[in-house]
Amino acid sequence: MLYHFEDFALDQDRRELRRGSELLRVEPQVFDLLCYPLCNRDRVVSKDDIVETVWQGRIVSDATLSSRINAVRSALNDNGDAQRLIRTIMRKGIRFVGTVREEHGAQTAAVPEKPPQGLSLPDRPSIAVLPFDNMSGDPEQDYFADGMVEDIITGLSRIKWLLAIARNSSFTYKGRAVDVTQVGRDLGVCYVLEGSVRKVGGRVRITGQLIVAEDGTHLWAERYDRDLTDIFAVQGEITISVVAAIEPNVRRAEIERVKRKRPDNVDAYDLLLRAMPQVYTFMPEGAAGGLPLLDRALAIEPGYALAHGFASWAHQTIFVRGGMHPENRKKSIQHALAAIEHGQSDAMALALAGFSIGLLAHDRRLSDEAFERALALSASCAFVYSFGCAPVAYSGDATRAIAWGEHAMRLSPLDAMSCIPQGIIGFGSFLLGRYEEAILAGRRAVQLNSGFSILHGWLAAPLAKLGRLDEAKAAGERLLALDPTFTISRWSAAVGIAPPIFDSVTSAMRLSGLPE
Repeated sequence: MLYHFEDFALDQDRRELRRGSELLRVEPQVFDLLCYPLCNRDRVVSKDDIVETVWQGRIVSDATLSSRINAVRSALNDNGDAQRLIRTIMRKGIRFVGTVREEHGAQTAAVPEKPPQGLSLPDRPSIAVLPFDNMSGDPEQDYFADGMVEDIITGLSRIKWLLAIARNSSFTYKGRAVDVTQVGRDLGVCYVLEGSVRKVGGRVRITGQLIVAEDGTHLWAERYDRDLTDIFAVQGEITISVVAAIEPNVRRAEIERVKRKRPDNVDAYDLLLRAMPQVYTFMPEGAAGGLPLLDRALAIEPGYALAHGFASWAHQTIFVRGGMHPENRKKSIQHALAAIEHGQSDAMALALAGFSIGLLAHDRRLSDEAFERALALSASCAFVYSFGCAPVAYSGDATRAIAWGEHAMRLSPLDAMSCIPQGIIGFGSFLLGRYEEAILAGRRAVQLNSGFSILHGWLAAPLAKLGRLDEAKAAGERLLALDPTFTISRWSAAVGIAPPIFDSVTSAMRLSGLPE
């Protein structure tokens, strides 16, 4: 069925909206929301009608519904003031009020074929990167857009736990108006990345959107504006930024997905996802809650490198901030070594292993090798830099620790891990004698995760050095409230503080009132 109104044409069968000869890009959910009042324009459709039809009865907030209606209006060049086509009827719903001409295709009366079921989803998150639209009006600029997408696919394929569809499959959609839900079915993927490139003179604008293929929900969107002084350098910079942003967003979406899955229908990957939020608390109670799930995952899949990595981190957390029991130290190192053995192609597993080996085994050489291998696999993985900056700082290399922390923050500024690199930026600044900078970074780290006990110690040290003892003692008291067993000597011994920086750190902590 074709619907014509003003200079628009909506093809319901092909799921296309055109204005004149221009094909408009419309999200699947927004397209459905437009179709419903258009096909029922003889009446007012209520919120309940819309939710039942478009969202299949799922709970939807008023803000989300309003946002989607505004998106429909935006696609039609309408707005909430004019309400030229979509009119809001107060406390009743909305109604399509434009004049519509219907056009029936020759095969309209035929019974449609049952749509193909498509490929089944794999046992891990999967993503397709569609060819970016060249918005420059110059066909010769296709090479830049295509090169960008190829680099992004390559970057994503290095993330061990993520399946990235190969270029030859995703590029079959080049030049076509696509429905991401159909792409998801065709390629058997959970997520779709689409975008555009617009080059004007010496400037380029690149946009990207990460979408859940099942329902068209947007997980992430960003716009990058750059000068094209070096086209390949720009391409590389944007690729690293996009890959770094996608990884934590998909990880968060996967954690939310598995929460909705039935407990009796979980596999090793699901168990890992359920454990991660608890280990991410950075505190022994959370780590202890996550360990039984990780143990179950490893019982199902003993060579699961990432599960070994998270188990290593959990035991490290319990050891350092939960009583320093030798058994936790032993198990942390055992799991770290297993993560290295089984995870030679898994950057996250290697990062977690390098973290525990560096802090608890005090083996800086093996720790550095693990991080070097992780970065060789995925130079855009913020997770690697986040975990790497702490062992580097404790070994006394403050400059490199700050650089790694800052790079982690640039790659993924909204990541749940941000409190570690932000805290290490403060700790490294303290080691370099830049106490005001250390205080500023330390306060930011505490704001990101006030429940991570050692952050308060890293903040107390520069405060004490500047003679702000009341503030330093307050920070020390917050640390002890979170970790009553904390002592300076046990902590520094546990994480292997290098002798050259030991006296500076411990003397400042002592001034803040923390127990020896």
